[in-house]
Amino acid sequence: MIRQVHRWLPTRQLIIVADGSYAVVAFLANLVRLPLVTLVTRLRLDAALYDPAPARQAGKRGRPAVKGKRQPTLAKRLADPTTVWQECTVTWYGGITRIVEIATGTALWYHPGISPVAIRWILVRDPEGKFASQAVLCTDQEADPAQILAWFVMRWPLEVTFHEVRTHLGVETQRQWSDLAILRTTPALLALFSLVTIFAHQLLDEHPFPVRQAAWYAKALPTFSDTLAFVRQHLWSSSFFARSSSRHEMVEIPRVLFDRLVDTLAFTA
Repeated sequence: MIRQVHRWLPTRQLIIVADGSYAVVAFLANLVRLPLVTLVTRLRLDAALYDPAPARQAGKRGRPAVKGKRQPTLAKRLADPTTVWQECTVTWYGGITRIVEIATGTALWYHPGISPVAIRWILVRDPEGKFASQAVLCTDQEADPAQILAWFVMRWPLEVTFHEVRTHLGVETQRQWSDLAILRTTPALLALFSLVTIFAHQLLDEHPFPVRQAAWYAKALPTFSDTLAFVRQHLWSSSFFARSSSRHEMVEIPRVLFDRLVDTLAFTA
């Protein structure tokens, strides 16, 4: 897919942000061959990192070295009191800014039989100790560490979108045996997610979103379930689905009871 997008946009820089399952040396070794393509992903704390290969001495026989001296693992750097940390203010999950401590450097990630990959690694730790320390890699060694973290955090809204469409719209739970049916249904459900969001935005008309809360669950911002229920309430009570008389106070049942049922079912359907 990345090769296809690069073929469509050969002069545009592509920043690919992925989860830790894409932190594979063989995958990165193929990806870095594409110009203007950069990958940002998690990095294992025990990854085998090396210095660049030393310059080949004149007259030396044998194959040229592909890597230099082994570097300490990131787990060791994390525990080493001499590691130099610097504070950095970054855009964090939930749309807030946060101060974190980072340590960064460059290395070759190497695995026998695979071409080494030049990366910039970043160790991230919380000075308040509220989240576990982690490592991130970027295949662009010249990229700014704060920018790399900003790119990495941008992946989170996409992960939330995938979670919401699975939970509320049934993506990946379709009971279809045909590959073509799945290829049709999944894009349609993802498009439905966008349509619901657009409908809600138009219905609000710049008014504040009515966030529904419970005594045991307080939240400041609306979720997709709130958005979906908001759109359902508008559609279900509209005249398009009315089958009773034109009297406004009655729709086969009292209007107050009908509105209450719509409000309740919109959040449970």
